[in-house]
Amino acid sequence: MADVLRCNGTSLRRATRRVSQLYDQVLAPVGLKSTQRSILIAVSRLGSPGMGELAAALVLDRSALAHNLKPLERDGLLRVTPDPADRRGRRVALTEAGEERLAQSRVLWKQAQKRFEKAFGKDEAAELREALAKIASMEFAEAFLR
Repeated sequence: MADVLRCNGTSLRRATRRVSQLYDQVLAPVGLKSTQRSILIAVSRLGSPGMGELAAALVLDRSALAHNLKPLERDGLLRVTPDPADRRGRRVALTEAGEERLAQSRVLWKQAQKRFEKAFGKDEAAELREALAKIASMEFAEAFLR
């Protein structure tokens, strides 16, 4: 176990998998995984983003994004259409069913948030989100690659 704690990447991935498992359990009644809900939230906030814009917001490469969009599109929660401004591009939009599913998930997501903060600590959770936002930023990526 000590070797695992020495690697930042491994530690972050393990923690992410654990938190995803816990949130997925809470979100299961509405048929969404935490990763899927994150995509729906991003699309909702961005309006009708292009694939590049959505991938950047989610810190995903475009091929991983395309892979993750397929089940949401298949289930009628998202619509992926050609971008009228760029024939090579595609835009992503929430469908009415996607908006409904997202609304249904809000109460469960709030429960998951409260459970996380109860188990981890409210102040600690806020500090963690702040630290993780810094790690997810482009500034961090640029500093890391220097």
